[in-house]
Order: sequence, then structure tokens, then C-alpha cells
Amino acid sequence: MVQKLDDLPTLVAQAGPLSGKRFALQDNLMIGRDESCDIHIPDRQISRYHARLMATPDGILLEDLGSKNGTHRNGHGVFEPVLLSDGDVIQVALIQQFVFMTSDATATMPLDSAETEIAVVPPGHPRRLRLDKRSRRVWVGKEELTPPLSVSQFRLLELLYDREGRVVDRREMAASIWGDADAAEVSEQALDALVRRLRDRLAALDPLHTYIFTVRGHGLRLDNPPM
Repeated sequence: MVQKLDDLPTLVAQAGPLSGKRFALQDNLMIGRDESCDIHIPDRQISRYHARLMATPDGILLEDLGSKNGTHRNGHGVFEPVLLSDGDVIQVALIQQFVFMTSDATATMPLDSAETEIAVVPPGHPRRLRLDKRSRRVWVGKEELTPPLSVSQFRLLELLYDREGRVVDRREMAASIWGDADAAEVSEQALDALVRRLRDRLAALDPLHTYIFTVRGHGLRLDNPPM
């Protein structure tokens, strides 16, 4: 039986020179600077043969091929083959970012698609700030935030988004971003710096509204007005 292309695992290019392109993973794919690569990224920061995606009975494996500038999955370096999960974010050097989808049918459509609007915003309650948890994309109004947020920035925004209008204390923020085991080691300065960077990113698209409010002595809350 021939498998339809939109049923295949898919790599969706986001920030970077290949932004917007989709690559169906029907077989093994080579990523690199060499023109013979299946996913060709012509940049000196990319190794000639940088990384490889391998189709196995268990799923799609991502392998870094000893590249000079590294490959990351969800913000963590890839040092041995790893099995990809739906929604994983792959960063190739500092040049190209991809999102892995288990099938192209689940990939995020353009913002003006009615299906995306339903997936990102609860029907009947459109908000100015919207995010897609699957692909880790963020929109303010009709503009997409580019380059995408870092993993830690997105985790913080996602937590506040899920608790919209409620105050989230610093302990819960640290645990959600860095994990329970590491939360106790996170300094106040590190969390403050992360909050400041996230505010700056949102302000770049909407300087007239403050989305993240500090409730002194308690924590942070998200103010997400209607469109």
C-alpha cells in the first residue's frame, strides 16, 4: 500500500534560510552544506554532512555526524542518535530551525487558515497573543514572532498562557522551565533575566501593551487582551 505524503513524518523549516519548506521523511535524509545533501543549507556554519534523519521501525532517529557547530533537539545537544517525538524542535548550528511532525496532516497551517485559528485560539475567544504548543510558534496580533522564542522563553510563556489572568509564583515558574530537580539551583537573577528577555521579545511586536505583569510579593500574571 502506497503511503500518502501527508501521512508521512515531516520536517517543517522555521527560522532560517529554508523557512516555510517541508520535507517528508519517507526515507533517510542527510542535512548539510554539500549540494548532494537531501536538505541543503548553503552556509559555512553548517558542516558538509551535518546531521542525518533515519527512518526505523520505532520512528525517526536524529543523528549528529560530528558537526563543528552542533545539532540540538529541544535546546539539548544531540551527541548520540535520539528518537524524535511529535513537536520536537531541531536546531542545526545557529542557522536553521525545524519542527518535527509525526505527519504533515498535523503540521501548522498559515495563520490565515481557519483550521490554525481554531487550533491556536479557543473558538469565540480570540486573543491578541496566541501560541501553538505543537510547533512552539507565537503570534502577537497577526504577526508571528521571529526568530522563535528559546525553549526556556516558550516554556515560561506557555505556563503564563495556561494560567491566563492568574498569578504564577516564582517556584512554579522555575520548576516548569528547568524541572523540579534543578529549580532549587536557579538564581533569582537568572529568572529575572529570562522574564526581561521575554518581555522585550513581545514588546518588539506590540510596544503599547504590557503582557507580563509583576505582582509584587507573589509572582507574574499574563494579561492577554482580545483582538
